[in-house]
This record gives sequence, C-alpha cells and structure tokens, in this order.
Amino acid sequence: MIQEPFLFLAVLLTLTASIVYVQERSTQSRLFDYLPAIVIVYFSVMLLSTVGLWQKNSDITALYKTIKGALLPAMIFLMLLHANIKEILKLGKKMLLTFFLASLSIGAGFAGMFWLFHSHFAPDAWKAFGALAGSWMGGTGNMVAIQGALNLKDSAMGYTLLIDSIDYAIWVMVLLALVPFAKRFNRWSGADTTLIEKIGRALEKEESQRKEIGFASLFLLLALSLLLSAFADKAASMLPSSDFFGHTTWMVLIATIAGVVGASTPLSKLGGSSLLGNMMLYTIVALIASRANFGELTQAPLYIVAGFVILAIHLILMLGFAKLFKLDLFSLGVASLANIGGVASAPILASAYSKALIPIGVLMAMLGYIIGTFGGLMVAKVLQFIASH
Repeated sequence: MIQEPFLFLAVLLTLTASIVYVQERSTQSRLFDYLPAIVIVYFSVMLLSTVGLWQKNSDITALYKTIKGALLPAMIFLMLLHANIKEILKLGKKMLLTFFLASLSIGAGFAGMFWLFHSHFAPDAWKAFGALAGSWMGGTGNMVAIQGALNLKDSAMGYTLLIDSIDYAIWVMVLLALVPFAKRFNRWSGADTTLIEKIGRALEKEESQRKEIGFASLFLLLALSLLLSAFADKAASMLPSSDFFGHTTWMVLIATIAGVVGASTPLSKLGGSSLLGNMMLYTIVALIASRANFGELTQAPLYIVAGFVILAIHLILMLGFAKLFKLDLFSLGVASLANIGGVASAPILASAYSKALIPIGVLMAMLGYIIGTFGGLMVAKVLQFIASH
C-alpha cells in the first residue's frame, strides 16, 4: 500500500500518461472510439483506489487538495485561450441561435428528467447532474470546474462520467447515422444551407496560424496559468460566499473570465495552451478518481437511463426549433455535439457533411467551453430547487 504523497502522485501520472500514450499510438483497436482515454483513466484509477493501492492518509489528502486546487483555475484559463469571441461571431446569427437553442433544450432536458426522477436519487444528486450539465454544455473541463464549485463528492463523479461516455457514444452514432438524410430533413424544415457553406469556406481561408509549440511559449503559459491560479485563489478569499457560491466557485469564474479575455490578446497565438490544459485536466480527473470507489456506484443503471431521457427531451425540442426557425440538420447536429461532445466530436460530425465546415464545428465547441461552466451552474441551481420541493 502506497503511503508516501510523492509516490502516490508519480503512480497516478504514470498510469494516466500510459493510457494517453496507448490511445495516441493505437491504430488497430476501436476501443478508444467508444471509450475516450479520459474515461478509461478515471475508471482505471478508481479500480486501483477500490483495491486499496494507496492509503488516504493526511499527507496524501493534503497533496490531493493542494494540486487539485492549484491546477483547476490554471486548466480553465489555458483551455479558454483559443475561444476567441471575434472568431466565434463570424458564425453568423443563425448558427449562434442554433447553438444557444441546443444549450437551452439540453438545460430543459435536465430539468424535465430531474422533475420526473429526482425522488429516486440521493438528496445531493442534483450536484452530479449539474456537473454533467457543465460537460453537456461545454466539455470535461467544465464538468470538473463545476465539480469543484459545488463541492461534489469525488465518488459521485463516477455517475457523471458513466453517462458522459455511454449515453454520449450512442448520441454521436445517432447523429452520424442521420447525415445521409440531411437533404430530406432540410426540405421538411424549409432550411437554406447556402449561407452555412459560404461561412465554412470563409472560415477555412481565414483560420489563423498559431506559432509552433516551443519551450519558451510552453514555459510562459505554464507560469502565467499558475500565477492566475494563485491570483484567483487570493481574490476569491476576499469575495462574499454562500452555500451555493463559495470560494471555489469564485475561483472558477475568475479563471473563466481571464481565459475569455486572454483569448483576444496575443496569448491566444502561443502554441501549447491546449496541450498544457489537457495535461492538467487528465491529472485532475486522475486525482478525483483516486478518492472514488466502485462500491459507491449502486445506482448506475438509473443514471444511464436518466441520461437518455435528457437526450430524448433535447431531441424533441430541437425538432420543434428546426421547424419553427427553419434550421438545417447540419446546424442542429453540430450545435448539439458542440454542447454534448465538445471539440473532440463536433468537428468530426462537421467533416461528415463537408471538410470546409470543420472550422464551424471547432468554433461552436469553443463557444461551449465559454458558457459550459455558467450554464452548468444555472442548471444545478434549478435542479437544487426541484430537489427541495
């Protein structure tokens, strides 16, 4: 049994890096198409925690809290440096409308599902679904941010990642399977796709070329992100707090605002922010999993069913919006995946329609990173209200 904090951290990082390396090098196996590396990291570390590979003593707990607390704001800041508002606005009013309608319908899906099933969940299950809402309106980084903001137990994150992997994988397959029916759907909704194709071609031509990743830029981004984390921690301690809006919530919001502002400065042109941000994200997820236990996932099937109910409500509402606003299938699908899947899957769906449309998928996913934390916290507040009534 591991009792030393440094050895504990070294083992976590080695396991996490090994899984990421295998995914990067894997060309034959289809496993990673259905189970992202970050999900495998979580459940692999959770398995080691369950069998008691390390002792959750005071030293290891102190290291866990220190590193997680320092990396969370830094990760958020780095992952938002590519979310340039000026570039996102180039999508046009209709594309942005479609994205926000998708976000709204997902939020409604969470509220509808929780209203139906909340009596079957634990009293604080609204926190787990709030974290999932952050992921399904942005990405895994938003989910981790909300987990910290709501003080969600690490063990409950297993439920959110179960839904986020199983239900999400099915949803991606459904949207990809609908691609051949785009023309028929667009006739039904009365959509005109000429503007989308024009925007896609323009974005492809104007896509900015960032500098190559180098030692100096990586070092600078690492230093700035950690300095921002320290500043956010200090500033958060001076701000008023409540049961819902505590110290970590303030840190998350400060880092989010700093990232959005930084995306409009020369910092956004430095190569390596996504690389560093993802390294921090995987480290945080591994740390969270190190406190979890498989024995605590007693309601897994119910959570998975709840995820499909959320998606069903989302689908019904989006079909109604399509008819009302004459939206095309491409916009609906990419907006949905930009919310639910993020930058990992929205461009893939966009490319299934046309290579020229890939930048639209990327920019929509970036918009999701911006609103995901705020949207998830708003959904959590609604679910908390439902749970208390």
